[in-house]
Amino acid sequence: MLLAALLPADLALLQPYLKPVELPIRETLQRQEEAITAAYFPESGWTSNLLALGSGAVGEVGLVGREGMVGLPLVYGAERSPYEIIVQSPGWALRLEAQVLREALAESATLHALLMRYAMALHVQVSWTAICNLHHHVEQRLARWILMAHDRADGDEFPMTHEFLAIMLGVRRQGVTVAAGALQKARLIRYERGQMAILDRRRLTAASCECYRATQRECGHLLQAAVPC
Repeated sequence: MLLAALLPADLALLQPYLKPVELPIRETLQRQEEAITAAYFPESGWTSNLLALGSGAVGEVGLVGREGMVGLPLVYGAERSPYEIIVQSPGWALRLEAQVLREALAESATLHALLMRYAMALHVQVSWTAICNLHHHVEQRLARWILMAHDRADGDEFPMTHEFLAIMLGVRRQGVTVAAGALQKARLIRYERGQMAILDRRRLTAASCECYRATQRECGHLLQAAVPC
């Protein structure tokens, strides 16, 4: 968890105000262009940062699990979220009121520095996702995304639907069916009834593209933590 990297004195600024909350699947934590009332530090499960176009098309632009936080614009002094943020895999988080976080950031340079490093790590993830979507095949992109989800899961199996995979990858559901079928035929994954299971992570990593490894390498350097991002 991101806050575990804080010194005790810095964590003490937040500790009395951190409230454990459940993150039910599909719950909306923040709406696009609305004021941010709280930050969330996931302890399990993960969320997706989504952007919606005027046409109604929706795409994922970031994945956040225990390595990060929801409500990052607060660190920059912003009050609104450019994203809609929904829970993609259920879990738990520590909720912190926005004003408490603002006050702690003003008091603790260490907290501010940590959250800015995480902001850079998320920027790296988003940047590699953009270049990946431009240059790599759907099957490689799907393998990369499954690995990122697996990094944030508590086991080798987690919920996932065709609809959500299509949103995550920005492709038609038929494209997801073909790509997932290829990975399943190779016995890298098992995908049925809305559940994704990892059968061979080593070979799944090999089936992915360089973008996954590059993201992990740079994020590990920025956060200096064992939690993948």
